[in-house]
Amino acid sequence: MSRTYLVTGAASGIGKATATRLKEQGHAVIGADLKDADIVADLATADGRAHLVERAGELSGGRLDAVIASAGLAGFAPRVVSVNYFGAVATLEGLRPLLAAGTDPRAVVISSVASVHPHDTAVAEAALTGDEEAALAAARAAVDRGEGYAIYGSTKAAVARWVRRTAVTADWAGAGIPLNAIAPGTVATPMTEPMLTSPDLRKIVDEAIPMPLHGHARPAQIAPLLDWLTSPENHLVTGQVVFIDGGADAVLRGDGTW
Repeated sequence: MSRTYLVTGAASGIGKATATRLKEQGHAVIGADLKDADIVADLATADGRAHLVERAGELSGGRLDAVIASAGLAGFAPRVVSVNYFGAVATLEGLRPLLAAGTDPRAVVISSVASVHPHDTAVAEAALTGDEEAALAAARAAVDRGEGYAIYGSTKAAVARWVRRTAVTADWAGAGIPLNAIAPGTVATPMTEPMLTSPDLRKIVDEAIPMPLHGHARPAQIAPLLDWLTSPENHLVTGQVVFIDGGADAVLRGDGTW
């Protein structure tokens, strides 16, 4: 049965690969991105987030069966906070009413194995309170201290924690909407290309995210998991951060999480 999906970050990387897979299966996909998409919106801004929700309602006819929040940024800039956390949460919260009107609704957001790295607690805590101004201030302070490298992982840790808190609430589980996150390892995308084409940076990446099973992933290898998590077959998986990382989490944390 054909379903209607909305995928952010649909113009490249994991979002593009997932949108392509879904379309090949006969589903309707509304793509959102900064360019080359059905909805052109900057999720770093309040106006962009509002525009996404408004246009999604118009293009979907008021109902969605699934949302995949794939849009994200890498790097050391405070803008990463606005896109990776506040843009993702605004997407999911803003589109939840459309999901509630859909059939077998499902939602997934992209976290990262970087969420298990040491991160900036001030960034993550401010994000989880919904205070974007404070989160951006904390990110700028991290940059000023020479610790901007922690910003990305901080946003992904905050997203993972938001999913854990939110998925079991009345608005999501109570409404029959599974909400999950996935945590990829290193994926070869336009976002990571600058790091992976530099031998020195690639070495740093591989030390931080060791992937003993097959090494770096391709976006098309991530898409099937997103497909299943947002399919009607997923009845019970919710509130989970599913690692799809070639073993990186197991290497980094071992069995200490159990």
